[in-house]
Amino acid sequence: MRDMQARASALPRLRSLLVLRDGQTLTAQVFNGGPPLDRPVNIKSASKSVMSALIGIAIQRGVFEGVDQPILPLLRRDAPADPDPRLARVTIGNLLSMQAGLERTSGENYGRWVSSPNWIRFALARPFVAHPGTAMLYSTGSTHLLSAALTRATGRSTLANARAWLGEPLGVTIPSWPADPQGIYFGGNEMRLSPRALARFGELYRLGGIIDGRCILPAKWIEQSWTPRAVSPWSGKAYGFGWFLTEMKGHPVRFAWGYGGQMVYVIPDLRMTVVMTSDPNGARDTGHIDALHGIVENAVVPAAERGAS
Repeated sequence: MRDMQARASALPRLRSLLVLRDGQTLTAQVFNGGPPLDRPVNIKSASKSVMSALIGIAIQRGVFEGVDQPILPLLRRDAPADPDPRLARVTIGNLLSMQAGLERTSGENYGRWVSSPNWIRFALARPFVAHPGTAMLYSTGSTHLLSAALTRATGRSTLANARAWLGEPLGVTIPSWPADPQGIYFGGNEMRLSPRALARFGELYRLGGIIDGRCILPAKWIEQSWTPRAVSPWSGKAYGFGWFLTEMKGHPVRFAWGYGGQMVYVIPDLRMTVVMTSDPNGARDTGHIDALHGIVENAVVPAAERGAS
């Protein structure tokens, strides 16, 4: 654990670190002038893991039929007049696993997308660069389509659903975050949660969807979300439904990953949840992300292995 502290202290972009085992907080630190641990911060694309949880709850509640439900009937009013026939084959599951096949709205296309007058229409009109259900094409537009579908199917905003389905039962604050020009809350980016709220969210998954005796998220959904479905061409990590999947020293690790280093690691067999937040505004720096992974793999995991069972 001293090694962990030393590694963390050496990272100028790091803002917070929480380590929980069996639900007990072992470490709770702020670095480099970061905000208090209970203050919401921009979690960037770690929002995609939260969006995935909302979809799982919506399926359990009967809002959606399941992950094989086609997305086009839910969003048809924003679809192209004469769409590519493959658009009818894109499912909720394809959007969750980044296998829609549509040209990405992230990376070099992100600016054009968020500058467009209708983000849903823009995302649905992208040309197909792969068949649905095949290659992983990481695209925030995919999770935004899920936010739109959830809003239209429930008749209330993604913010309202998030507060009712996650915020209230977890006892965490979910403040408002940006929405698109049509008022659809950004699905998969810019959500605000405090590091302590992120830890609570990670614990929800670690505990099989049950916290304080209350079933909030179906255990089956967690299993589905943590089933490898694609492999990122950038990181080489497997991807499920909104979660990256890897192993560290032989232990399965599932993690939410937001730009700049907004991380939630869940290590089920070691009964651990680790949260790290970082400066969300810096230039892309894979070295910082590698260092965060290294803290978990080379300091936290060995400490847990050596600690009491």
